[in-house]
Amino acid sequence: MTTADFLRTPYAPPISLPGPEIAGPRRFFNREMSWLGFNWRVLEEATNPAVPLLERLRFLSICDTNLDEFYTVRVAGLRALARRSKPGLSEDGRSPVEQLAMVHVEARRLMRTQQVVYNRLRKQMEAEGIRLLTRSKLTKRDLVHLERHFLDAVFPVLSPLAIDPAHPFPFIPNTGFCLGLEMERASDSRTLQALLPIPAQVARFVALPGRDGEQRFLPLEELLLLHLNVLFPGYAMRGHCSFRVLRDSDLEVEEEAEDLVREFETALKRRRRGDVIRLTISAGAPPELFALIKDELDVSDQEVIQVRGLIGMADLKELVLPSRPDLLWPIFNPRVPERVQDFEGDMFAAIRQKDMLLHHPYETFDMVVRFLKQAATDPNVLAIKQTLYRTSTDSPIVAALCEAAEAGKSVTALVELKARFDEAANIRQSRRLERSGAHVVYGFMNYKTHAKISTVVRREGDQLVTYTHYGTGNYHPITARIYTDLSFFTCDGALGRDATRVFNYLSGYVQPEKLENLAISPISLKPRLLEMIAAEADNAREGRPAEIWAKMNSVVDPEVIDALYSASQAGVKISLVIRGICGLRPGVKGLSENIRVKSIVGRFLEHSRIVCFGNGHALPSHHARVFLSSADWMGRNLNRRVETLVEAKNPTVKAQIVDQIMVANMADAAHSWILDGTGRYTRPEGAAGETLFSCHKFFMENPSLSGRGTAGDKDVPRLTGAAGD
Repeated sequence: MTTADFLRTPYAPPISLPGPEIAGPRRFFNREMSWLGFNWRVLEEATNPAVPLLERLRFLSICDTNLDEFYTVRVAGLRALARRSKPGLSEDGRSPVEQLAMVHVEARRLMRTQQVVYNRLRKQMEAEGIRLLTRSKLTKRDLVHLERHFLDAVFPVLSPLAIDPAHPFPFIPNTGFCLGLEMERASDSRTLQALLPIPAQVARFVALPGRDGEQRFLPLEELLLLHLNVLFPGYAMRGHCSFRVLRDSDLEVEEEAEDLVREFETALKRRRRGDVIRLTISAGAPPELFALIKDELDVSDQEVIQVRGLIGMADLKELVLPSRPDLLWPIFNPRVPERVQDFEGDMFAAIRQKDMLLHHPYETFDMVVRFLKQAATDPNVLAIKQTLYRTSTDSPIVAALCEAAEAGKSVTALVELKARFDEAANIRQSRRLERSGAHVVYGFMNYKTHAKISTVVRREGDQLVTYTHYGTGNYHPITARIYTDLSFFTCDGALGRDATRVFNYLSGYVQPEKLENLAISPISLKPRLLEMIAAEADNAREGRPAEIWAKMNSVVDPEVIDALYSASQAGVKISLVIRGICGLRPGVKGLSENIRVKSIVGRFLEHSRIVCFGNGHALPSHHARVFLSSADWMGRNLNRRVETLVEAKNPTVKAQIVDQIMVANMADAAHSWILDGTGRYTRPEGAAGETLFSCHKFFMENPSLSGRGTAGDKDVPRLTGAAGD
């Protein structure tokens, strides 16, 4: 089968739904269940034999981390909605109470499966010489080593807490992990109930001396149980359990806050004390202790999950050992674009030659850092403007902005304080920037600024030239190693003026009257999308080729989905690569038989947002209209955030997006899951002995078109030759 044939092959056979369902709310998939479906796909990677063993362990850890965040945000939100007098219904017609019931059933099933997967991985790790022990399996040598480690590295940070009338039940923070203890004093059989918080500052898994080439570890809770006599001298343990608490992590901020930073600091403290929304506790806990913990944390039976096995699987990432490269992905070093090398690292010269699109992590994110570092030290640079949604703790981008401000350049940084779980880090970064002399603004109270824009204004002769970077991902050098994203560099005057207008909107709150290329939410992005979808539908009705390709993380906005349904019914062929949540039902007769949806889950986290419209031609085509964006097709992104939609007009950049990136994503079978109209995801199956095409492998092995230098692009593989049609 040729690539072109593959692209025309339906992902799944169409299904039929009753007429009322096609027209009613059941034309949408439930958002929460769709997200849980994504986490099932993540967990499935932990069982995939094509994935190295310790990378499978990492996927298990990621699955648990994802589930924690889902509870602290989405489940907490549903619970709050359920308490309202008129809670309203989801897009698929379900009440918050109905959704909570569905979520609790499915999440428990997921957590039970996590334990099964963990036990399998543990056995496979033992076969590779990595053992996770219990205290009953320790040798005398181990005990001597552990006693020294306990007294030196753990004991000083422990705080055993008795529970009695003089010592009320303590506060357990979000993600707090504790041992619950029932103790008995040997001298008079007096009982004591106590808690022993397990400190997050200490590694969860304690390394033991190697034996016979093995790497051996003991969970921290086992170490604590081993040394209770030091913590509670004169007492013997009568029973114990371990438990972990998740709390509501949503932030409430006063709209009229005079000092936004102070208000966010106060809100972060409130988050730490949010209501408990899930208690995970080891099965078989002593009944009185279990009842005490449950009552003091004020949780219902529905909010308690009893676990037979390991609690807190997110910590398994500690066992992804760099010392075992044989059990990890082969090392991949991102490429430096040849064009940048041709200009000896001069980013401005490389961009000046023509627009450049970098595909991360395959092309190094260091080029974005270099862009700003070069701007900070260039005497011809007058001004830098930058949005910061998420970045690393010791951000080289923030360091470059500080250096530029200290050198006397005009630096404006839009720091988004509402970036969930990064609020505290962003407050620290904003204060660092202010100390350096940068102008720090925080955008809107009601909208998050999620757009990824950086501009550098440079004097060149008697002109000012604006160099602009538009990204689909965050300015975060760490996540850029594993997230697939696009970085678009240009010195196009229109795109520079548009970026400046957006920054003026963010700092001055005045809507831009005219944008030459850019569409932004919450003003024009969604109308532009709907207009382009409708134009493809018109092409189909008039007998012209009509196609839409799109790639993003999530699609749930009902207006956009209905527009896609309408286009499908008009005859538009629509192919979507949606990694996570998908509220759209593909392949339903009379509704969406021309829409196909797949999800790619693999070594790299698919994060880029792209949409291509055939514009009267079959895709791929150089006539296509091609856009990159910071926005998923969700209500929050289209209506309640500041986002960007940038049209790529440079022919090489367009060819790179259409002929390389999108075609490879469409053709991928190695990491793909195909969604059908019932909500089921299935993997494609190859013929016996067939190696399924991997888009990740293709991108790792082949340079990007627009990053090529003097060698030109003639030897860069494309998956089709159709871009010149």
